[in-house]
Amino acid sequence: MSSSARARVGFLGPAGTFTEEALLASAADEAIEPVPLASIYETVAALRRGEVQWAIVPIENSLDGSVSVTLDLLAEQDGDVEIVGEALLRVRHSLIAAGPAELAEIDTVLTHPQVPGQCARFLRAELAHARILPASSTAGAVRAVTSEGQRGRAAIGTVLAASIYGGTIIREDVEDRDDNETRFVWLARSGEAAAAPLAAPGTQTTGAEWKTSLVFWGAGAQSPGWLVRCLDEFARREINLTKIESRPRRERLGRYMFFADLNGRAGDAAVAEAIDGLRAVCEHVGVLGAYRAAKSAMAPGASDD
Repeated sequence: MSSSARARVGFLGPAGTFTEEALLASAADEAIEPVPLASIYETVAALRRGEVQWAIVPIENSLDGSVSVTLDLLAEQDGDVEIVGEALLRVRHSLIAAGPAELAEIDTVLTHPQVPGQCARFLRAELAHARILPASSTAGAVRAVTSEGQRGRAAIGTVLAASIYGGTIIREDVEDRDDNETRFVWLARSGEAAAAPLAAPGTQTTGAEWKTSLVFWGAGAQSPGWLVRCLDEFARREINLTKIESRPRRERLGRYMFFADLNGRAGDAAVAEAIDGLRAVCEHVGVLGAYRAAKSAMAPGASDD
């Protein structure tokens, strides 16, 4: 397939990020043209502008929790973009420098803000003397460290980034746990999801169960029992919620929106009834997407490459 025939997929760049790893692991190489973008916001914005056909963004890490910027963007763009698939990636962090170095020499570590929480034990035990500085991405951190070539500076990033930018791996697998996973979601413009070849998350999700993601909020949220009434719409129909959490609505203090993932497809009778019931008690209910669930990279029989 020629590059002009490939579907453009936006991801958090530059080349060598975990998002690119998830993209390459969950899509057929010949079907897509990866397009690196400067931030998660720019990735979603490029999708809305039609500059890419799909986008893939991180949404949740098993150690560090949800990626708040992704949740906020999904809530803001509800109706404009939707989740059409997901991918799970085992996360392996490496300490990378421009050249060979001892840990005692390293006084500055650059990485994405989500990463220090995933490598806390290593940083406390081995690099307590070093300051941690934020970067827009792990690959950006590796690129900066290798291009500057300053002794004493290192980055936490991927082996892929070290290979791309000519970095030296000082220590591999510096994450706190070897079952560290990040969940990524594939996005498409609303109304165009049916055209997706699910060449996106295809290989991991063949025959998998459906999931539906929702966002909801309501003026009655301050009333006793309001959230229980919302959740009861699912409980009495025996619909399993696999995730629920709240985020500030960026209005007055105490105003929250709730994100929920559930087993089942939005078009299923029981799920549709539950969503209708939710709308009866909420000011807003948005279906962020219905998609096949990805297989965990840590599941028995899953690839550990």
